[in-house]
Amino acid sequence: MLSYVAKSSTMSPYMKATVTAVAGAKQVLNPATVVGTAPSVPYPAPQPTDPKSGDTLRRMAPQSGAVSVTSGVRSSSIVRYAHTDVRVPDFSAYRRTAVKDPTTRSRDSADSRNSFTYLITGSGMVTGAYCAKTLVTDFVSSMSASADVLALAKIEIKLGDIPEGKNVTFKWRGKPLFIRHRTAEEIDTETKVDINTLRDPQPDSDRVKKPQWLVVLGVCTHLGCVPIANAGDFGGYYCPCHGSHYDASGRIRKGPAPLNLEVPEYEFPDDDNLLVG
Repeated sequence: MLSYVAKSSTMSPYMKATVTAVAGAKQVLNPATVVGTAPSVPYPAPQPTDPKSGDTLRRMAPQSGAVSVTSGVRSSSIVRYAHTDVRVPDFSAYRRTAVKDPTTRSRDSADSRNSFTYLITGSGMVTGAYCAKTLVTDFVSSMSASADVLALAKIEIKLGDIPEGKNVTFKWRGKPLFIRHRTAEEIDTETKVDINTLRDPQPDSDRVKKPQWLVVLGVCTHLGCVPIANAGDFGGYYCPCHGSHYDASGRIRKGPAPLNLEVPEYEFPDDDNLLVG
């Protein structure tokens, strides 16, 4: 029983809510009150049992004096007042001076307004293009090689410092560069090799520009190790990591390496100098 009473106590505000329209002493907010006029076809008089709609309340409200209306659960609004203080938006501050005069047609100043629009649009396009060009240039420059790398893009070697039968290693573009001064015996041996027996067939004449000078990159074509010069079963280069044997022309003769040692771009400016790169 106590639980029922506690739950029903919350319903009391809704049970007491009513909708009434009575004459009050409040002053009218505006000089005029919109009051419905008699329709051409008279409506039946509202009954106390009719739903309290807005139109019913209007016809039940007094036709003179101040009107005070309260709203409840079953009805929302009631009497509307006429508002005469509504201001029309004024956009004069945003208009061009040339078109504010009502006696002047807008098209008379169209040329000057279009010129200004074209000027602003053109300036924006030029500025945007310049910013895009600067951004792209900086981005591409950030990916280019640094100054120290560019300095090693080419390397000049004095051939007189390399004795016959010896191999000298230089650093070029972060890789070991082998320069070999071959003897006449080595040249004769490599030129007589049957290229049909090679894993990567290539004649010795295609790998050198001058027979006595062999220029190759010292990077094993198997897994990128650095071979040892003047070693191996063929007297050229030997990679101790996985047992790849190269001859005095840098061609693979034995082991897991699939290709010959790479020959970089090079040239002889004169008989005493070699330019690689």
